[in-house]
Amino acid sequence: MNFNILRAARAVLHVTDLDASREFYVKGLGFAVTESDSSHLYLRGLEEHCHHSLLLKKAQQPFVEAISYKVSEDADLDKLQALFEQKGMKTKWLAEGEQHALGRALRVQDSNGMPLEFYAKMDRAERLLQRYDLYQGAKVQRIDHFNCMVTDVEKAYQFYIGELGFRCSEYTAAEDDRIWAAWLFRKPGVHDTAFMNGPGPRLHHVAFWLSDPMALIQGCDVLASLGYSASIERGPGRHGLSNAFFLYLRDPDGHRIELYNGDYLTIDPDFEPIRWDINDKRRQTFWGAEAPDCWFAEASTVLDVHTGRPLQLGEPSLKQHKPTFIT
Repeated sequence: MNFNILRAARAVLHVTDLDASREFYVKGLGFAVTESDSSHLYLRGLEEHCHHSLLLKKAQQPFVEAISYKVSEDADLDKLQALFEQKGMKTKWLAEGEQHALGRALRVQDSNGMPLEFYAKMDRAERLLQRYDLYQGAKVQRIDHFNCMVTDVEKAYQFYIGELGFRCSEYTAAEDDRIWAAWLFRKPGVHDTAFMNGPGPRLHHVAFWLSDPMALIQGCDVLASLGYSASIERGPGRHGLSNAFFLYLRDPDGHRIELYNGDYLTIDPDFEPIRWDINDKRRQTFWGAEAPDCWFAEASTVLDVHTGRPLQLGEPSLKQHKPTFIT
């Protein structure tokens, strides 16, 4: 690997009502608004110095346009393009400024069809970490990770680790060691992306980091007081996988957002992936509560980066081989 992917960096979601989205994300979750117009809402967490980590675009239907990773330098984009093209994966360039506040960007459908974006440069914005007078709602601090529902988790696992340089922190496996879900990282936390088995490609959720577990509770209180009780899908609780506190929400268009806090460091080179048995209920919720059926069945439709049309869903097809884990 001769490029450096740093971290999960932004999500581009299509929504049908920007005013409704603003109410939910700003008053309820506590995002800061960097800029907005009649078709776009650029949001960032309170500790983020970048222009935005969530871009909401007004559209006729709610879709996922791209999930994005920041790379170390602009030259990394050319190296990534060469890799994808070598693998027969068609890429698309966005010129600097074509996406507002963003430098040159590369888009591609990954090995399972997820719409990826890579960039090195984004306009800066004021970091609001110590502007406590502006804190509201759940006080979202920063973007943390994506979770993708795909038809072949092992294929994603091998591609992201073998080709893109990700590492595995935790995984769920059946008795025959087929991988049902995997948590992969570039920054020194539990994950920048996770893959779960199911009809896909679809985006299961985007997760944002909170300052502490009480922010989850306060987020619930504020959301309920604003009339969003029905938007609380699952939690608060603690994951077995990642050990983090979580709260899953559905925004006004049905996109799933996770509020997240409290995972652990994975930076040591001798860190070994943690295996969870698929029948261990504690992997979902350490305290034992099961997730609702909608959490497994529903996810956001993704768009083709070249045509802009929704991708058709494929059915999961698990491999039979026993994988070799690369740390």
